[in-house]
Amino acid sequence: MQPMVPVNEAERLGALASYQVLDTPPEFAFDALTELAAEICGCPAASISLIDERRSWLKSNYGLPANVVEFPREISICSTTICGNDLNYIPDLSIDERFKDSPLVTSEPYVRFYCGMPLINREGYALGSLCIIDFVPRELSPSQRGAVRRLAQQAMAQLELRRQLLVRDTLVRELSEAKAAVEEAWQRTDMLLRSILPEPIAIEMKTKGHVEPRYHEAVTILFADFKGFTRLTETFDPATLLSQLDNTFACFDEIARANRLETLKIIGDAYLCVGGLPEPNRTHAVDACLAALQVQKFVRETNQQRQKLRLAPWELRIGVNTGPIIAGIVGRQRFSYEIWGNAVNVAQRLEEACVPGRVNISASTLDQVEPFFETEPRGSVEVKHLGAIDMYFLNRLKPEFSADADGCLPAGQLRRLTHEH
Repeated sequence: MQPMVPVNEAERLGALASYQVLDTPPEFAFDALTELAAEICGCPAASISLIDERRSWLKSNYGLPANVVEFPREISICSTTICGNDLNYIPDLSIDERFKDSPLVTSEPYVRFYCGMPLINREGYALGSLCIIDFVPRELSPSQRGAVRRLAQQAMAQLELRRQLLVRDTLVRELSEAKAAVEEAWQRTDMLLRSILPEPIAIEMKTKGHVEPRYHEAVTILFADFKGFTRLTETFDPATLLSQLDNTFACFDEIARANRLETLKIIGDAYLCVGGLPEPNRTHAVDACLAALQVQKFVRETNQQRQKLRLAPWELRIGVNTGPIIAGIVGRQRFSYEIWGNAVNVAQRLEEACVPGRVNISASTLDQVEPFFETEPRGSVEVKHLGAIDMYFLNRLKPEFSADADGCLPAGQLRRLTHEH
């Protein structure tokens, strides 16, 4: 027996799948409807069947054996019901030309009476039917047939509620995923912001959307640059050179961070960091001098390894100066934290006038650190655009303040001073 197929079968099957109801456990709401339908019609059995491409599956089964969960679609009477849009009412199946030879009629369970109403959703697709059966011929009154129609509507309403809950769950899940994605993106942005800007500045940028320029009465600027770096770029392949420079500046960053300095800028082979910024402290000059000595020690040790590999040494010059500056954010799309002022220019000129491998400091920095460090006066040195500047080589920590033979690490009272303030 070839089953009837609705003209919109493909779309109907797609609609049925959207309810995700096939092969789900029994539910009280559906079982109550089939029981009520059977009682109203005075029949022993009723079911809510949903029809896919191969079967009539029973979402609810009242009056039939519990192990009966589906019928092949080709013998299901409900396959005919879903091809219409109203009640399929057959008082005696044995005399109906369409069904008299059906296995359901001629053999167990010997169905004789059938009344089914298609379950039509709001898009117009018949998903299945609410059907009442009996094993003897039967007539239903108009009011009983009307009740079957209304109960079918209730069954369809339960299916719609199920679909709405599925849609809600999907929306909740998508919203949760979107929220998690936004939070993850915000965390990445926050981490990026904190990696670019000092933490207090990053917090102000996030909360206010901008950063007010600030005048700082006293900070200490460390400016470092490699002598002859342009010549090195001509003898090394770019990837190797950039890798070495990246590793070197990463170590500079660690040294700066350990001495409470903020790295502000790396341009080519030039490195700029500042002490006493953005939060003022009393030890910024000492911090910057310690960092400068430790950076030069690191470069010396690196050059020892380079010498073993017969590579040219990296000649680092460092200038350190203490003075007032203005600090603020520059840029809108690609912003950076910048400092301005004569103190910055002096630090750069001190670096340019430095001897490779040494640290060159100004008189203003010396005034802050002289009790703790051994220095070497250089006299007044003429520099471009700024005239003569008093300069001093910073050699090392004095032995009584040093924790190592090179005079780079603080000990005792100086260590407590630089860690407590």
